[in-house]
Amino acid sequence: MANYATHIAVGTVVSGALATLTVGADILGPESIMAVTLAGVAGSVLPDIDLRDSRASTILFSGIGVFASFCVLFINAESYSIAELWILWLGSLVMVRYGLSALFFRISVHRGVWHSLLAGLFWAGLTAIMFHYLLGRHEGVAWLGGGFMFVGYLTHLVLDEIYSVDFMGNRLKQSFGTALKIWDSRYPGHSLALAMATVLLLIAAPTPRPFFEAIGSQSLWSGLHDRLLPSEKWFGLIGPERAVAHPGSQAANQITTGSLPDSKRAAGTSESGNADSNPAGAAPAASDR
Repeated sequence: MANYATHIAVGTVVSGALATLTVGADILGPESIMAVTLAGVAGSVLPDIDLRDSRASTILFSGIGVFASFCVLFINAESYSIAELWILWLGSLVMVRYGLSALFFRISVHRGVWHSLLAGLFWAGLTAIMFHYLLGRHEGVAWLGGGFMFVGYLTHLVLDEIYSVDFMGNRLKQSFGTALKIWDSRYPGHSLALAMATVLLLIAAPTPRPFFEAIGSQSLWSGLHDRLLPSEKWFGLIGPERAVAHPGSQAANQITTGSLPDSKRAAGTSESGNADSNPAGAAPAASDR
């Protein structure tokens, strides 16, 4: 099994590479790119949540405890005195941080259902819900964050499988095959419960249609193709000159900064652009009224 530092390092590199690709495609603005990148890094350590006293579980349950305690505080802010609010805040923090974690570790097994693709889908759906309903992000951005989370989660599982191979001794360790799996067949009850929770999350999550429409758009991929390598020289210093990209490809890839493209708005813009030569949405001149 890879250690915590390795998971963080590799998860950061993978998430950073995806973030660079996202910036190059002009999909997100600075206010969102950091959030989705952190989701990917968090996903790279989340599978170890079922490992008692691990950093991942400690950070996660501490974060959930702080979040839940402040929710209780804000809900009851006008109903109780400051002293009573202190008791409610501290009580809810302790109950979630220690009570919920103790219950979780009692019913969970390390490298069980949380080391599976099903768990990765669960966290991706939960991430999309948090991005959309708590942070107020566009549906496409919310599912982009969920995608980063899933890729980070998958990175952790793949690393654990790689570390289960003893390359020097040319053998497989006993842990091989326990990290990267669809679900945990050893504990079908746990897998069934997580599958039901995942279905409920996906029903409650925002629609992923804008996300799939964006990543499947031809203009997005043509823009990435044009920007993948320098048009002339590397950093303007080294290498032969290349042919300049098609002038229309960059204009076709002008995606709204801060959110994934709105297909309806894009369709309306193209129709109005074909109708006349005036810019879309431009008001008529006073003499034409």
